[in-house]
Amino acid sequence: MEEQKVMSETGGGAPEVETEERQLSPDEEIAGLEKLLSEEPDDFQARCRLGELYFGKGRLDDALTEVKKAVEMAEGLRTEMDRSLAMYYSNLGTIYGTKGMMDDARPQFERALDLNRYDILSLFNLGRLHRDKKEYMQAKDYFERLIELTPEDPIAWYNIAAVYEELDNPQISDYNTLDMATQAYMKVLEFDPTHMESSFKLMDIAFILKKPDMAVKVMEEAVEHNPDEPLAYYNLINTYEKCKMFEQAEATRQRLKQRFAKRTREGSKA
Repeated sequence: MEEQKVMSETGGGAPEVETEERQLSPDEEIAGLEKLLSEEPDDFQARCRLGELYFGKGRLDDALTEVKKAVEMAEGLRTEMDRSLAMYYSNLGTIYGTKGMMDDARPQFERALDLNRYDILSLFNLGRLHRDKKEYMQAKDYFERLIELTPEDPIAWYNIAAVYEELDNPQISDYNTLDMATQAYMKVLEFDPTHMESSFKLMDIAFILKKPDMAVKVMEEAVEHNPDEPLAYYNLINTYEKCKMFEQAEATRQRLKQRFAKRTREGSKA
């Protein structure tokens, strides 16, 4: 019995299983992280940890390199997060504005621009809010910033043109901005030749500036680019008559009649 007891205590029982993972040495961890980053260089956490390990081993140049890369990555992440957050504030402002809650909309757009000064939607909406409140200098600043970001957008040019036109009024400011308004309306037509409202504005400004040739040219081009719009013809006829170009006015009147008589006939056949 005694012998059997000894056998059971020392004999073929299962060996004890190691339950805890062996902790890596700094050199092993460095090697592992270097391999990981060679395959996944955008792993932010791995890069931060590698910088710490290099510093702990006294490899200061390597630590500096890794920490600089980590900072660049973190700044990029923050910039992207700010842009996303700005978009949400801008959307929030748009919802308030659509509901007519302008006092609530304005700070949302301002907060969006704090986060991302290039937020186009916020620049446009703040410009429009100030314009509607007749705060033309503030509107001008926002629309000019918008133009810098969207230099080929006719809507942006149209809005700044309207503000320049208002600022030329001596009852509003002592600025002489009618020439700037003219150039802005021309920009609208450069990018959208069919924009009739800009053509009409330019025609009015041309007569104010005593430039009848310019008024005629603008309205002739308006008819050319909007051949199916009666208003373009009517304004061209009116322009010719103001310039005492009565033959041209009558010819345009006949063109208008013929064109729309033909369209009426085609419509009745269909």
